[in-house]
Amino acid sequence: MSSQAYTPGLKRKELYLVKKVRRLPIPGKVLVKKNEVVSQDTVVAMTSNPGEPCIVKVANDLGVDLDDVEQFMLKKVGDSVEVGEPLAFYKAFFGLIKKKSLSPISGTVERISKVTGQVIVRKPPVPLEVQAYIPGTIVEVMPGEGVVVQTSATFIQGIFGIGGETNGEVMMVADTPSDVLVAEMVTSKCSGKVLVAGSLVMGEALGKAVEVGVRAIVVGGIKDKDLMDFLGYEIGVAITGQEEVGLTLIITEGFGKMDMSEKTFALLRKCEGKLACVNGATQIRAGVMRPEIIIPVEDVSAVQLVELSEEASFVSEGLRSGTPVRIIREPYFGALGVVTGLPVELQKVESQSKVRVLRAELEDGRRVVVPRANVEIIEE
Repeated sequence: MSSQAYTPGLKRKELYLVKKVRRLPIPGKVLVKKNEVVSQDTVVAMTSNPGEPCIVKVANDLGVDLDDVEQFMLKKVGDSVEVGEPLAFYKAFFGLIKKKSLSPISGTVERISKVTGQVIVRKPPVPLEVQAYIPGTIVEVMPGEGVVVQTSATFIQGIFGIGGETNGEVMMVADTPSDVLVAEMVTSKCSGKVLVAGSLVMGEALGKAVEVGVRAIVVGGIKDKDLMDFLGYEIGVAITGQEEVGLTLIITEGFGKMDMSEKTFALLRKCEGKLACVNGATQIRAGVMRPEIIIPVEDVSAVQLVELSEEASFVSEGLRSGTPVRIIREPYFGALGVVTGLPVELQKVESQSKVRVLRAELEDGRRVVVPRANVEIIEE
């Protein structure tokens, strides 16, 4: 029997059923079908972001009345225009006075206002594609939105990360979990790879890794100053993952020199040479998000797949009636029981604050009400 905190803890599993939701930010078109097998680079959905609008003060440019703008327009609504091309032209006194209003951008004329004397030119739409991120099978299609991709994999979460989604072959650059990654260890052979180091990565090694084209580095720890120097600014407590620094960095243990967990190191060593899909996105406030390393595992038996599916279903459901739990704070610290109810309304607790609670029946028959944050799910 093992336990899992209701507030998500770190997962480090040799075999785990990974499901990733790949959703467009705005409605679009899904390009794959349910049960289709995809690679990490497969484009599963696409759409277009509307181009930004640009307001051109045509009446001011021409020096005419607001409601006269339309008669001097060279372009009408729906016409395309190039940057620097005249939108409108005004001529007076037998051609002695000539004025133009030029478009500051390339795009399409969207609106001509007689009220404001302004013309709105909108930039062309920006294509947006969503890739599968991991190789696997499409297990769900959300029409117009996206898909869910599923794969069996070695799955490791880190403590902190920077940089977005990437992938590459796992390459060990440490012999032990306590080894330090220095610049001299990063060579041209590391290009396109996901490097696995030991207890620490030095700042110079990060710079060298970007130079040679390393995709990602997974390491136990990093010094605060080295991270700050690498980023060029002090990292905040909001979500990370949008940094454009040339690689993705995943810290598995914490800040400073910290030996990588023996279990994590052993799992990664076992996967050397295999494809790893990694994402450094981290969020430590509400809606916890952990950086991750996903290494797909092939040749999973049907029995294993069923077992993994049952485990994934249990974890994804989280707290529900019948879920076995352990209480991890007083006054019922250590007590085991099962969830009997999940009230929707916030309830006042002893501290006088209002929180989400659950009802549970303990092994000794007592029925209690406790904050949801005070329990951990028991995985049997």
